[in-house]
Amino acid sequence: MKYRQILYSNYHSTQSGRASLTDAVDLFNREVRQFENEIVPVLKNLPTTARIFDLGCGSGSLLMALKKLGYTNCLGMDLSEEQVNMAHDFGLDNVTLGDALAFLKTNNQPFDAIIGMDILEHFTKDELVELLPLIHQSLQEGGIAVFRTPNLDAPMATVFANGDFTHENYLNASSAQQVALACGFTTVQVLPSTMKVYPFWKDWIRKALYKYLVFTLKLKLFATARSTRNIVFSPNMILVLNR
Repeated sequence: MKYRQILYSNYHSTQSGRASLTDAVDLFNREVRQFENEIVPVLKNLPTTARIFDLGCGSGSLLMALKKLGYTNCLGMDLSEEQVNMAHDFGLDNVTLGDALAFLKTNNQPFDAIIGMDILEHFTKDELVELLPLIHQSLQEGGIAVFRTPNLDAPMATVFANGDFTHENYLNASSAQQVALACGFTTVQVLPSTMKVYPFWKDWIRKALYKYLVFTLKLKLFATARSTRNIVFSPNMILVLNR
């Protein structure tokens, strides 16, 4: 797709960095902290020697969070030359430029974990049902895949979902489970993403407002005779897929 050549070549300048309202170093450090709280705990049962592949790794902030905890066998890949160069500038020499889909088609060394942050939404539906089986077969028996993706059940979901021109598909908890199970994964766990604002007193206010918001959303579901089971309301959701 031609738009990918145009938009991914300078993705940080035109999207992730522009939208963050901060400089590249501060954004990188902020993402590292986020992943330390949000994603690393999901991987806590993996030994530090586990073979981990981060597809669409961007500037490598999740890889840095893993590196800080002693993980020594990680590989990252991204289509954006700009972001790969940034990862190298941040001291991550385990990040390469490339197409993760093409890489997985030829990979013959299974991984213990495959992770992808804010990546699933960049694939068309046809590409996604091609990618997920490739990820499944690229995992060790008992391996896991962990993804973060926008959640279409969140209030004002379009802020995330339509905030990036390169997004191709949108999921909620139910459709994420549907496609992952159909593509061969045995179990699919859907978790809310971590939400936090600074300073701490603003986060207290945010938490109180969020509880009230979720309460009203559940009332709306009840009023329309729908179940609140299996619904996540956070802006992003974390998917944990077991092989």
